[in-house]
Amino acid sequence: MSVEPRVNDQIRAREVRLVGPEGEQVGIVPLERALQLAADVDLDLVEVAPMARPPVCKLMDFGKFKYESALKAREARRNQQQTVIKEMKLRPKIDPHDYETKKGHVVRFLKAGDKVKVTIMFRGREQSRPELGYRLLRRLESEISELGYVEAAPKQDGRNMIMVLAPHRATKAAATAARTGGPREREAGAAEAPPAEAAGPAGTTGE
Repeated sequence: MSVEPRVNDQIRAREVRLVGPEGEQVGIVPLERALQLAADVDLDLVEVAPMARPPVCKLMDFGKFKYESALKAREARRNQQQTVIKEMKLRPKIDPHDYETKKGHVVRFLKAGDKVKVTIMFRGREQSRPELGYRLLRRLESEISELGYVEAAPKQDGRNMIMVLAPHRATKAAATAARTGGPREREAGAAEAPPAEAAGPAGTTGE
């Protein structure tokens, strides 16, 4: 749980090690003197290191400090990349068309910045031919190499063989930029949007 620092009259120490608003060291001064200096420059006295002896206090605009801290925390949460793992299941003797379809999904997941767990499902006598699964996974690995890499090598897990693919850093960065919509994307979208008078009749989509 976050606990706000003591400010001004909340500070209980008799003397403090004072730091100026630009980070300059003022030295150890009585609390009354530190409070007076804060009042003289219209700033707050904030206890930034309460466990020090004497505690360290800094002159600052506490309201501005809290506002900027909240903005930074919000930005950090917005930029935090949540790891999502998708799953794609294949058979060792998959039809070529089905393979291309499944590979398309893997490509889409990687482009979105997600990891993909690829599972080869063996049935019956197929369990005696694990090389079929390896061959299929290696083929998939080579065909998506521009977008991702093998994070967890193929391994047998009961009747299944599992491999985990992860997007390259550049792929993930592009996905994040696409989601957040940077200035260039917004400007491009605005430039490509048709003027209002060119739009079709109300209720139509143009498709």
